Amino acid sequence: MLAFLTRPSRLLPNGPIDAALQLVVVVIAYTLYQNTRGLINDQLGASQAFANADWIVSTERLLHLDMEAGIQSFARSVPGLSDAASLMYLNAQFSVTFGAMIYIYLRHNEAFGFVRNMFIGAWTLALIGYVLLPTAPPRLVPGLGIHDAVAEMTKVDPADQTSTVSKLFNPYAAVPSMHVGFSLMIGIPLARLSRHRVTKVFWSAYPVVVLFVVMATGNHFFLDGVFGALAVGISALVARRLGQLRPHAWQFGAREPVPEGAAS
Repeated sequence: MLAFLTRPSRLLPNGPIDAALQLVVVVIAYTLYQNTRGLINDQLGASQAFANADWIVSTERLLHLDMEAGIQSFARSVPGLSDAASLMYLNAQFSVTFGAMIYIYLRHNEAFGFVRNMFIGAWTLALIGYVLLPTAPPRLVPGLGIHDAVAEMTKVDPADQTSTVSKLFNPYAAVPSMHVGFSLMIGIPLARLSRHRVTKVFWSAYPVVVLFVVMATGNHFFLDGVFGALAVGISALVARRLGQLRPHAWQFGAREPVPEGAAS
């Protein structure tokens, strides 16, 4: 009688119950990540955050990777580019990411379990990073001459503690950069899953564009992005290992999509 709740269809590959379950899992995991991220913010950690930022600045200069000021200067010299980067920064981590996850679930369900597990692993590693390595973003570090492009565009002061958003906002959660991490976790899978050259190129380039965006807006150092990529790499290895435990559900591309003729 209730078979329709688990029966695959053209819209929901594994039926309504599975779709609801996956939604609940992702929403709970992301909510825990966001709320915990916002709580890891105290005055004692602020001094350490600036000390860690100074270490990153010194390391980048030693390795000749200190490109943030130059990238922001370029973005500000091109009419509209800085605002476009700010808009993308505001949307890349939530709208684009979760839109892509929904697309993967609906159109490439055989890869969704792997991608979901990778995200949960990366969120966990990110929280560990925020605790162990609180780091101020370039826009807050004195002497670098880097502007807060997002604040300039939106006219919203991120330091305003009276807003509801500020309660979930941690200005010292720069390492690892999960903007870069998220872009890799959707860009690489979608590039692999895409059948058309244009979309393959687009999703392959997407993480590079996001890396440019986070530096152009003054929100991350280059090395923040490197740490984000490292978190993704570790999470991908964990997701791959989990896929060996449940190959049918959690391996990337382990299952074939439901044939249209078999859908009801």
